[in-house]
Amino acid sequence: MTQALDGELVEKLQAGDLEALGVLYDRHRHLVFRTALAITGDPEMAADLLQEVFLRLYRFSHRADPHRPLEPWLYRMTANLSYTWLKRQSRWVQLFRELADRWTSNQRTAPHRIAEWDESWRWVRQAIQGLPLQQRLVVVLYYINDLSIQEIADILEIPSGTVKSRLHYARKVLRKQLGAHEEAILRVLYEAG
Repeated sequence: MTQALDGELVEKLQAGDLEALGVLYDRHRHLVFRTALAITGDPEMAADLLQEVFLRLYRFSHRADPHRPLEPWLYRMTANLSYTWLKRQSRWVQLFRELADRWTSNQRTAPHRIAEWDESWRWVRQAIQGLPLQQRLVVVLYYINDLSIQEIADILEIPSGTVKSRLHYARKVLRKQLGAHEEAILRVLYEAG
């Protein structure tokens, strides 16, 4: 298949073309996996959720509108399945691991810098774990997936004001929890940039 648009691929999928599903999977798997990993903090669960999201796309392709972007549907499905998993598991998760790993693996730094990174990200992950799940979801979508407030509102099917409010309160909690470590975290982030 040549570079078909997502809408064309959805139409082919609706007609029973499994190759179209494979192309969509290859095109969007990183987005889904990264989002699931950031929400759950569990690579194995993120891999399972990745498979589940695309199984649901296949199963419910008849409901998909080929004239609308596919990514918001994928984000929403990933967030909903992750949320369900977290509720079922009823345990806290570690967020930002992928981001921290990506940044640290790209750095050629001295061991003491790596230790500072690890310690700083441990503080950040602990602070994120203390956020209510609804705030964690918007933090992941906003900071890791770099989505706009309106895109998040569309994905989660909530007003943009609610997204702004959740981000505001999440930042407030994070600022309070990270206050004692703020200087070290800012130094590590500054040196990475």
